[in-house]
Amino acid sequence: MEIGTFKIEHGQGEFIVANGVVQATANLASGELTLNWSSGEALNGLYAEARYGLAQLRTAFYSKHLVHESKIQPIEDGFGKGLRWSFEHEEPGKPTLRQHFRMYEQLPYLLTELEAESEFEWETNELTPLAAYLNDGSVAEFGDSTGPVEEIRTLFIPFDNDKWVRFASHAIPCSVQSYETTAIYRSQSRNGFVIGSVTHDSWKTGIVVEGTFAEAVGRLRVFGGAADMQTRDTLAHGALRGKSIVSPTIFVGAFADYRDGLEQYGKANAVLTPALPWVGGIPMGWNSWSAVMSKLDYDVYTHTSDFFAKELQQNGFADDNDSLYVNFDAFWNSLPEEQLRDAVRRVKGNGQKPGIYYTPFAFWGSNPDSPVEGTDGRVLYRDILIKDQAGQPLPKLDGAFPIDPTHPEAQERIKRSLDSFVELGFDYVKLDFLTHGAMEGIFHDESVRTGIQAYNIGMAIVRDTLAPERVGRPFLINLSIAPLFPHGYAHSRRVSCDAFGMISDTEYMLNALTYGWWINDNLYRYNDPDHVVLYKSDNQRATTEHEGRSRLNSAVIAGTSLLLGDDYREPEAARRAKEWMTNREVMALARRGQTFKPVEGRSGSKGENLFALHTENGVYAAAFNFDGDAGSTILASFARLGIDSSKGIVVRDLWSGQELNLEAGIGEHGIELAPAESRLLLFKQA
Repeated sequence: MEIGTFKIEHGQGEFIVANGVVQATANLASGELTLNWSSGEALNGLYAEARYGLAQLRTAFYSKHLVHESKIQPIEDGFGKGLRWSFEHEEPGKPTLRQHFRMYEQLPYLLTELEAESEFEWETNELTPLAAYLNDGSVAEFGDSTGPVEEIRTLFIPFDNDKWVRFASHAIPCSVQSYETTAIYRSQSRNGFVIGSVTHDSWKTGIVVEGTFAEAVGRLRVFGGAADMQTRDTLAHGALRGKSIVSPTIFVGAFADYRDGLEQYGKANAVLTPALPWVGGIPMGWNSWSAVMSKLDYDVYTHTSDFFAKELQQNGFADDNDSLYVNFDAFWNSLPEEQLRDAVRRVKGNGQKPGIYYTPFAFWGSNPDSPVEGTDGRVLYRDILIKDQAGQPLPKLDGAFPIDPTHPEAQERIKRSLDSFVELGFDYVKLDFLTHGAMEGIFHDESVRTGIQAYNIGMAIVRDTLAPERVGRPFLINLSIAPLFPHGYAHSRRVSCDAFGMISDTEYMLNALTYGWWINDNLYRYNDPDHVVLYKSDNQRATTEHEGRSRLNSAVIAGTSLLLGDDYREPEAARRAKEWMTNREVMALARRGQTFKPVEGRSGSKGENLFALHTENGVYAAAFNFDGDAGSTILASFARLGIDSSKGIVVRDLWSGQELNLEAGIGEHGIELAPAESRLLLFKQA
């Protein structure tokens, strides 16, 4: 049987659907599913589970398994033309479990979700649309299995970017629980799988990958209902209620290069929930936090604006875009309103845009019975905080109580603050400590059952309050500490936690870029590499020249919201800015707003030291030495970089402008680096 380009076979205890790239085989006897790709990859022994009271229901334990051919539906949506079909599992006295699948013409991935339906209303806080467990053999088979045995790695993607959390790639044997997505891949060939959630309306998704032996993935489990220390939760995941309850929708794909798979995963999320559109230029400028932290005042802010206007604006830093920002961070409210308004006027008079800072879901006071500002004392913070089952506020996170995004007074508080920023003339807001609004708890709106449901409500209010059609001008929304998902509420998001000016800060931010580069221009228009300290932040020693330049290079390749973080009343900070931020070739690369891709993915919890970007000009590469005490040489393989060297290569150093001719057919290029040094290079055909 054929429907369009799909082949469907039903017989001998199996039901098969194939689109030419991926084939799904439903075993009608065992209730298990197998996925096979035409390139040789496979996922074996797949089933689904649902928590039902104290029991864990598994599709493979049910007695009846069927696929209704009459219910197969042709579909056409943002993914293209495809089929929707379901693998149903029935057992007397238990909810019916239905695994729904969407497969599309020639796409190497499918979408799946689990629906659990009972005759009566019930509730659950855990649904697992995809799982497999094999004591012998491997759940995952890779393409071209005739080659040498390769190291298999799996990614840890953190739920948010709080507490200096790190991304990581772990070599099997290991046990990893990632959040929302992961990749399972062979590190040399890069062949592997990408699996992750593409709906983020109700569930926090956890992905468990385990293996006892180096060559085998023994267990895979993708479930909605993650709530633990990594999600910052102190309570269990909230339970959804109804007759029919549906899991998150899961993307499952196999790719010759897992990096392409992660990018396709990002694009799949954007099909369902597009990134918040941005029509302005690449965000460039300054933020006060690294430079002066709590010492923020009128003088440093206005001095920075004047410095930019005199030294940088027309000299390559931002002379061809309209998005040069000078931003207040925390402690801006220590300025009198008259100074605040005058500072805004000064910035706009210098042809720049002012920015400000806000924490919509965090109460920083110590007494929950403090009155909420703007309510004349009739509302206390206790009223608008997320509660536990005993009616008490959740414990503090990062020193602040979590505010309930569903409470009408909390929502009015957010609107009042954002409206005041608009009225004061600001064009940018940095929103911080947003994970507070996604924590599990008891919410004022009783129809809201999970932290992600509450977070969506709160962030929609932010987005809508600052919508250009409402405020009459573009207003850039940047997220600092925040969950990776849900997205679609902001234009940029910090890819890591705080990063300052040391070479260790550069490595830390690049750890996030190593495994999160694909977020840029898919989930958010820009990855934010945090404030770029060229000389000295308020809490650290002065950086060496190599450290400062490496921090800048790391931001240039991030894809990028490039905000500096120095006090230019310091002569050395001013000198570096004038010399470095006026390099037109480097600044033009930053203003592309494109993220570089890691060449390798074997760095564990560290950052990789070599990144590349393929462009019409050639292949840009960024190389870093994270050792502040010793020099190093990075051997850049042209094969791994994706560069054809058969006709010779010209290497251009973007900072010095020097060029080097490499002979035809050479296989690699040695990049020599001093302690903490980095290089930005352009490889062109000779």
